[in-house]
Amino acid sequence: MKKQRNIVLFIVKFFATYFILFAIYSLYLQRTQSKEVLFSCSPITTLVAEQTEAVLTVFGYDAVHMQHEEEMSVKLLLNGNYTARVIEGCNSISVIILFLSFIVAFSGSLKATILFGIFGGVFIYIINVLRIAFLAVMLYQYPAEQELLHNIIFPAIIYGTIFLLWVLWVHKFSNYKK
Repeated sequence: MKKQRNIVLFIVKFFATYFILFAIYSLYLQRTQSKEVLFSCSPITTLVAEQTEAVLTVFGYDAVHMQHEEEMSVKLLLNGNYTARVIEGCNSISVIILFLSFIVAFSGSLKATILFGIFGGVFIYIINVLRIAFLAVMLYQYPAEQELLHNIIFPAIIYGTIFLLWVLWVHKFSNYKK
């Protein structure tokens, strides 16, 4: 009976956290994105593109980001070539919400949950910026491999990172650790 109670409690905490954070994020997107005369992405999506440009520049690439004129995305140009685009789904916020929902559902102490949530979220964000930079370089070097790179390898990087953080959380910090 206790096991079933724990499962129900996990599901309730997970979905409650997910839907609350998702609702907040949706309101943020409604207030910050524009599809009026000119497209304008949310500041977080633009920031991810700016930071990706900075990473690429550090590694010696001539990188530029600019708001796409015809869609809700930010273009990434590498050495003058339109190589990749950053859309709302690429800014890592949705996966950070998923990550946070899980650690709240498998909560530990309040302090551990808050700290792991903050540091885990920042870590996921950094990995995501590096992932996008790496994707841009790979798409520039190997444009014929776009499907493999974008649909398999790069999602594996971000979801693999989240999975490893979840395993660390459950085994080291949550109330369910052994």
